Amino acid sequence: QVQLVESGVGLVQAGGSLRLSCSAAGRTFSSYDMGWFRQAPGKKREFVAAITWSGGNTFYADAVKGRFTISRANAKNTVYLQMNSLKPEDTAVYYCAADPRGSLYEGPYNYWGQGTQVTVSS
Repeated sequence: QVQLVESGVGLVQAGGSLRLSCSAAGRTFSSYDMGWFRQAPGKKREFVAAITWSGGNTFYADAVKGRFTISRANAKNTVYLQMNSLKPEDTAVYYCAADPRGSLYEGPYNYWGQGTQVTVSS
């Protein structure tokens, strides 16, 4: 069992940066692939980024490629999402997720955080 808690609630202007963190409770964190997803009002939840258990491979949605970076610190049981050059369309609730049963892009993932709001003003 893994409990995930996101942090980094933010209101930022377009063009700014924000880093989200996802802390995990549980001794098996380092064995899990991890993902970040987001859901904007009135829209379906969508894939943002994923990272394999070792951190050796990362994957990004086209909409964020080149602007966002996912990383992890297994010794700290934490995964990060560095978001640069933010746009108003990045406004959403961001969720971290662990242990996909299927693909990293679609999951389904076994564990989810509660989500954290990111708002980008124009």
